[in-house]
Amino acid sequence: MRLNRHLAKAISWRITGSVDTFVVGWIFTQHIPTATAISVIEFVSKIFLFYLHEKVWEKISWGKTAGFETHYRSFTKAFSWRIVGTLDTMLISFLLTQKVVWALQIGTVEFFSKIFLYYLHERIWQYFSRKTIKP
Repeated sequence: MRLNRHLAKAISWRITGSVDTFVVGWIFTQHIPTATAISVIEFVSKIFLFYLHEKVWEKISWGKTAGFETHYRSFTKAFSWRIVGTLDTMLISFLLTQKVVWALQIGTVEFFSKIFLYYLHERIWQYFSRKTIKP
């Protein structure tokens, strides 16, 4: 049952993250096909990377109380994920555009926007987890 939750969480985050990637990519490249390509490639690569990130954090007990994650843990997970995600974004952006400046710009903006979005994502998943667990 835990695998299904991780998979659903990974997919829901990728949809959110891909929309953000498309918007940020389009802002800097002003080219819809390039922004689309970046977000589509990221959709695939980051589902796998996010799943691995969740599995690593599942083994870490810090910041868990009564089976739930604290705000500090959610923020720390968001930050650690963002480092992995930003490197992936920059690499994909560079490979598709061949422009270091665009890759750095896209990665930098996403670093901050996605920390905020990921934190909200974590809190929403915690809210639904509490609603489904019966005392």
